[in-house]
Amino acid sequence: MALTIGIVGLPNVGKSTLFNALTRNNVLAANYPFATIEPNVGMVSLPDPRLAKLAEVFGSARLLPATVTFVDIAGIVKGASEGEGLGNKFLATIREAEAIAQVIRVFDDPDVIHVDGKVDPRSDMDTINTELILADMQTVEKAIPRIEKAVKLKQKEAAELNAILAAQKVLERGDTIFSSIKSDKLEMEHLKELSLLTAKPFIYVFNVDDAVLGNPERQEELRALVAPADAIFLDAKLEADLVELDEEEAREMLEMNGQEESGLDQLARVGFHTLGLQTYLTAGPKETRAWTIRQGDTAPQAAGVIHSDFQRGFIKAEVVHFEDLIEAGSMHEAKAKGKVRIEGKEYVMHDGDVVEFRFNV
Repeated sequence: MALTIGIVGLPNVGKSTLFNALTRNNVLAANYPFATIEPNVGMVSLPDPRLAKLAEVFGSARLLPATVTFVDIAGIVKGASEGEGLGNKFLATIREAEAIAQVIRVFDDPDVIHVDGKVDPRSDMDTINTELILADMQTVEKAIPRIEKAVKLKQKEAAELNAILAAQKVLERGDTIFSSIKSDKLEMEHLKELSLLTAKPFIYVFNVDDAVLGNPERQEELRALVAPADAIFLDAKLEADLVELDEEEAREMLEMNGQEESGLDQLARVGFHTLGLQTYLTAGPKETRAWTIRQGDTAPQAAGVIHSDFQRGFIKAEVVHFEDLIEAGSMHEAKAKGKVRIEGKEYVMHDGDVVEFRFNV
């Protein structure tokens, strides 16, 4: 299972600088709109210190962490849904992502122009949300006649049409689909094929300077603007500097800036939280690996992430939690202490489970 996050924002908010830091790629970061023309795609590892410890126990030759794919997309401007700027070209790319990270400029820098002439986080978010909502309204309006015809021909259920009409009402009042799922009792299963942009969860990435990084009160003000969505605060320039340093130097720089972890690590971790994902682990002499699954997945579903044959032929799973295994020091000792369990098809996986599956081919 791959996690893909689309990075969006107005021009000159630091999206490409952030993407450079995320992927250590040299994507063009320029002080003018549309420096990013084609979507840039980069895959980064989810930080997971458990892997190295597990590899020591099993003498693994390599480590394979879970990954997060980031897509950096050209800056949105007012009228994008109507073709302004780069128009719908990049909006189509966002549809393929599971979540959308909105990069919001908070930093002041007279040398970096703001497309609207002033730094205003609330206004920037309103612009982005409005363009995404307008794009979804176009999608819905085009779909309704087609769905109505299909319902008359009994090719589709009336429930699907009702779900789309309900979504239309949400969009018309200026709300996103994701924020209205519960309040409007939206049937998301019937909306899937439309790939609506605002049906995706948003993560808000506030690109700040030193003054805001050290100001919890200001951070709380900004967090309140997007609650209950997840928000993180980072300095994209600082993040770009951090990836050029070794581990010890990076840790010292973070401490100097009053940070416990890098913004990039926060973004990957928050992405997993926002989408309700978790990881389980497998280990052996060849490799120690983290596998991405959804919270609530059963053992057979988790096995299917490795290979569909594992899910079809699932018999049982040998499971030990990471902490118990590390404390025991080996699988042999963990078994001797009764920490290793045999679980069946109904077992619900937990983050940090170390698993070996048994299956019929």
